[in-house]
Amino acid sequence: MLDSTPVKDPRVRFDTRSPFWLELRRRIDAHLAEPGREAAGFRAIHRKTIVLFAALGLGLAIGLATTSIAIVLAGGLLAGLAMAGLGMSVQHDGGHRAYSRNPAVNRAMAAVLDLLGASSHVWHHKHGIAHHTYPNMLGADEDIELRPLARMAPGQPHHGFHRAQHLYMPVLYAMLNLKWFWWDDYRDLLRGTIGDTPIARPKGIDLAIFVGGKVVHLLWALVLPVAVLGWPLGLAFYAVMYASCGFVLSLVFQLAHCVEEAQFLQLPPHGTTGTAKLELDFARHQLATTVDFAPDNRALTWYVGGLNFQAVHHLVPRVCHVHYRELAPLVEACCAEFGVRYTCTRSLWAAVRSHFRWLRRMGAPDPVGSDVVERPVAIAG
Repeated sequence: MLDSTPVKDPRVRFDTRSPFWLELRRRIDAHLAEPGREAAGFRAIHRKTIVLFAALGLGLAIGLATTSIAIVLAGGLLAGLAMAGLGMSVQHDGGHRAYSRNPAVNRAMAAVLDLLGASSHVWHHKHGIAHHTYPNMLGADEDIELRPLARMAPGQPHHGFHRAQHLYMPVLYAMLNLKWFWWDDYRDLLRGTIGDTPIARPKGIDLAIFVGGKVVHLLWALVLPVAVLGWPLGLAFYAVMYASCGFVLSLVFQLAHCVEEAQFLQLPPHGTTGTAKLELDFARHQLATTVDFAPDNRALTWYVGGLNFQAVHHLVPRVCHVHYRELAPLVEACCAEFGVRYTCTRSLWAAVRSHFRWLRRMGAPDPVGSDVVERPVAIAG
């Protein structure tokens, strides 16, 4: 049932058949195979999709119904939060082929990202392949690359202004979607790579979705508000919508990967062979570089699409997120039996504090003689 086979890179070899990973997969498969469980999960995500799209529509209706600046901004905030929810709960599962057993439905849900302004084609290569295979690996995981604006991991170049990154990064998080929509997708397609991962330029239906998504998004998200409200209020609505969406998406990702409890690893340079090749247990690596948080916060779990159970998601990305809360105790118990690290920050606030402590730590210059990468991931064993 589970499909977590990573892509291949000559610099790293993953063991995907370790006793720990085989036993964990067996337990998860047995849990999901219980009568009615999977069907109930699909019904739950269908209901959530309706609620989130309704929230987006309501935010638009509120924001465009008046010229009161306070109400316009409130509508933009609601629309932005709904956009983030759709991205985390609907598009994310669709992109991982976990929304439905029907491939066409999964593709349609993945394309929700294009409706929201970013490319599902680029996301598949950047997130679905590179990040999920090589989380927190410098040189392969583009999701931790915010250079030169920020230093998110040991081994990345340090600049003097990084000393203040724990203060200014929340503002940059709010600008994520603008950068994603107006720059990142085009840059990645033009250069043909995301980090060290090649990316195929879209053709046929993929190209149509890419172009059509950009146009449709621009029409409903910017042209419509400006046409109804005029330039000042229309741009204000657009800015608040984008800022709230970008901040939420950025922070949720950072709380799982760029925190004190997560590990980082440097890939050997291209052309490296022999003993320098990394040999990693796939499941152990996912668990070492990814941290769960706030497991008892049901409202948060619902809104973020189970991504507070990010470690569980990295192990079983093709399982619908509504099951993650049930699967987490199985993962934790199996890890305890096999002596494998499983990290979970108990509250949202504790995870937020850990992230900003990490930003401050990475903002300081490395001590003279320090290792490039801290707390290296243990190799397979």
